[in-house]
Amino acid sequence: MKRNLIIAINLLITGMFLISCGEKKKESTVHEKAMSTAKPNIVLLFVDDWGWADVGFRNPIFHTPNINQLKKDGLNFERAYIATPTCSPSRASLLTGKEPVRFQMTRHIIDKREKVAEAGNEEFNLWPNDPVQRPSRNWLPLEEITYAERLKEFGYYNMFIGKWHLGEEKYHPTQQGFDAQFGTTNAGHPRSYYPPFFESEQDPMGFASNYNDEYLTDVLTDGAEKFISDYDREQPFMLSLWYYNVHGPFVGRKDWLEKYKAAGLVGEYAEYAAMVSAMDESVGRVRKALEAKGIAENTVVILLSDQGGKFTNAPLSGGKIGNTLGEGGARVPFIVYYPEVTKSGSVTDTPVQSIDLYPTLVEIASGKSGVDSHINGKSLLSLLNGKKMAPRNLYFFRSYEDQYTALIKGEWKLVKYHSGEFQLFNISKDISESHNLVNTYHEKSAELKTELLEWEKEAVPSF
Repeated sequence: MKRNLIIAINLLITGMFLISCGEKKKESTVHEKAMSTAKPNIVLLFVDDWGWADVGFRNPIFHTPNINQLKKDGLNFERAYIATPTCSPSRASLLTGKEPVRFQMTRHIIDKREKVAEAGNEEFNLWPNDPVQRPSRNWLPLEEITYAERLKEFGYYNMFIGKWHLGEEKYHPTQQGFDAQFGTTNAGHPRSYYPPFFESEQDPMGFASNYNDEYLTDVLTDGAEKFISDYDREQPFMLSLWYYNVHGPFVGRKDWLEKYKAAGLVGEYAEYAAMVSAMDESVGRVRKALEAKGIAENTVVILLSDQGGKFTNAPLSGGKIGNTLGEGGARVPFIVYYPEVTKSGSVTDTPVQSIDLYPTLVEIASGKSGVDSHINGKSLLSLLNGKKMAPRNLYFFRSYEDQYTALIKGEWKLVKYHSGEFQLFNISKDISESHNLVNTYHEKSAELKTELLEWEKEAVPSF
């Protein structure tokens, strides 16, 4: 009897222990699930005039270990494009998910020092060499919906740091859905990357007035680090760090400049390379700040350029100046690291555009796809998850000279000029766009010409 009583007590204790462990395991599972479904923070690093080839994993001239590591960690987009590859339109399309020609922002917002004509009122300007004299806006209209405004609806806090170039103070980030801003001026580029950074009339809020010998990219990165380390809200955040780098004037950070000169680079190209490496350091510092805060594994990191570089973009043709709708002008570096979603070291050749980031961000923030019907971009979540994306056409617009529009359909690219010229390239076989096939592949040329014309009729406003 005594032995049976002891056995019974032991069984009771064991049962209670197992129930307790089961409850703890259940609690742990619930906690882990809650953690895994928590909305991620988002960091968007947007670089100015950074060429597709100007990174260490494509060109060993450039020392970019942090960007190389980001590529190893995330998904690298080999064929990422800007719909209108120039300064202000590229920013407007990123913010809105829309092709900028649709709201008549087809050129950069003019500096007060630029001698261009107003198109009837100060809202639009005319470019001297534009053969059709198309009006282009001087600011991003406040009625346009930005990704910051949409993410705010899903509980995000939005911080903006750096270059804006979408209008003066009444059109600044804090008027377009961002909760706070740092380092924002009215300038399209600094006068120097060492103080004084800006002319006083371009910096009415006096952002740059307290610096002596600091490098501008480091100042912005200091602001990003401080934001991350000090962030104490319960809601997730999106940090938009839009660099002035690597736009001219070409002023490299002194230590990097000496290293590149020692390696044999000279002149502006040495300065530019030093600027790229300073930007790479910033990418590393931001990621380290996320790690130090303990939130790196719940933060999406996105790195993107606004258009091609000024210098050689080989093997691509074209660039920032001249043949801007060429691959060297319209194709840009683009990497996304989404912890537990993107596969390490993955690559996609699917053609995408920067307008796709808006719906991607909305889907990440809301958990829903197709939320916005007024935009032109498509969410990239399927690609981030290692799946395929439905084929579609990508369209491009230019408004400075004879080069006019372009269309990419899979491996094919058609470029149209105001003068009536057309060019057709097979990008998969001819990445340098060396062989114009418009008079060789007549059926493909006719097909793409028709589709491009249909898009023009629908998307390009009359004036």
